[in-house]
Amino acid sequence: MKIRYATMIVDDMQESVDFYTKTLDFTFDEEFDVPGGKITLLNGDGFAGIELIQSDAFETGIYSIGMDVEDINEEIEKLEEKGANIALMPVETQVGYMARVIDPNGINIVLVQHTR
Repeated sequence: MKIRYATMIVDDMQESVDFYTKTLDFTFDEEFDVPGGKITLLNGDGFAGIELIQSDAFETGIYSIGMDVEDINEEIEKLEEKGANIALMPVETQVGYMARVIDPNGINIVLVQHTR
């Protein structure tokens, strides 16, 4: 598994985008309007990025860590054998497949297998 992104829930999207792009030198990638909010994707050096979400549906803070995997079914099988808390079995998404595991502190670990 490779860490691909961190998802953060923010109160002020523009202030957050400005901080990550102007202060920490991330680059703007994409922005999406979603029901009840907005998502902005930013790229850092190398492989990892940041997903910012502004939405009243979530509390401000770190929401999840995204991990790229080669074979999502194989990874889920391994995690089940080790007793991991599987919150979402693999489902198809716009980019491939995703699943979600909850760590002991309640943080979402999102596994993504890119096929598109």
